[in-house]
Amino acid sequence: MAGVVTLARTCRLAPITLTGLNVGSDALPRQRPHPGNTAAGRSDGRPGPGPAGSARPGRRRGTSHAGSHAMTAVTAERPAGPAKARAAIAPRTLRLDKWWKEPAITATILISFVVYATWAAFKNADYFVRPYLSPFYSPCLASICGHARAGATTVHPPMVGLFGPWWAISPAIIVLIIPLGFRFTCYYYRKAYYRSIWQSPSACAVREPHKGYKGESKFPLIIQNVHRWFFYLGLLLNGILTWDAVEAFHFPRGWGHAGFGTLMLVVNAILLWTYSLSCHSCRHIIGGRLKHFSRHPLRFKLWGVVSKMNTKHMQLAWVSLIFVALTDLYVRLVASGWVTDPRFF
Repeated sequence: MAGVVTLARTCRLAPITLTGLNVGSDALPRQRPHPGNTAAGRSDGRPGPGPAGSARPGRRRGTSHAGSHAMTAVTAERPAGPAKARAAIAPRTLRLDKWWKEPAITATILISFVVYATWAAFKNADYFVRPYLSPFYSPCLASICGHARAGATTVHPPMVGLFGPWWAISPAIIVLIIPLGFRFTCYYYRKAYYRSIWQSPSACAVREPHKGYKGESKFPLIIQNVHRWFFYLGLLLNGILTWDAVEAFHFPRGWGHAGFGTLMLVVNAILLWTYSLSCHSCRHIIGGRLKHFSRHPLRFKLWGVVSKMNTKHMQLAWVSLIFVALTDLYVRLVASGWVTDPRFF
């Protein structure tokens, strides 16, 4: 009953009859009046002095603490009554508000990103125009994309060619495993797609369609525990994307020039760093398992900074996700000739 009352107060619920009691947003059980609120009580609603001759309302004069403990013991030994069955509620939820809007928007954005990233990865073209390299293809570890840095004066991962000519498909497939694995196992993204796609549950006070719940201790959700290792690989990838942002200032006529693509790559690197460093795993790595912060003042200070960033982890997750797709799209449009890159200096 207390749970139904709480939900009725916080959400707009449709009225439902439970054992003869009509419970809804406008029909809540009233609190039983205090014994002191009688004719002898106060008119302002506060408890009165209670019955005449009593030292305290609700307690008899002369009652000792030992007697109260004895009564408690007797009450504790009283056998419990038969268990009451839960009320059978036919509808999936009693909420009358548009609770489905947030999970629907979340699912739309996530599915759209997956569709675009899959198309861009298998496109295997228009991912480089000097000096811009798409973040979906960086680092380009296959030898088939060695032409992307042909003529460059600096050593860059695309020149390594760890995957030889036998790798015939898009080199982006090699790279995207890291950022997608990092985001897929992220604590916030788990909440996002658990609710929006998996519907477990879709919203507060909404029944989920699954019959059982195994948590993350069984396959396949036990794989979520590799999140920290994807975090380490993600930091390495962020370092490479930062180098790409630096090289975006290196045009054919020399260093020190910048275009709109340079700005896109720089902002993309900053957003990916802030998203990664605001991660819950990063916060635990810096300040976790410390019994005395006073003995680790530097880690405590860093933990405080990461904790403040962690409060914006959800916003950084969405902004960085959308912006990395926009960065790839911009490089693709410039490389294909659809857009002319404006130069600042």
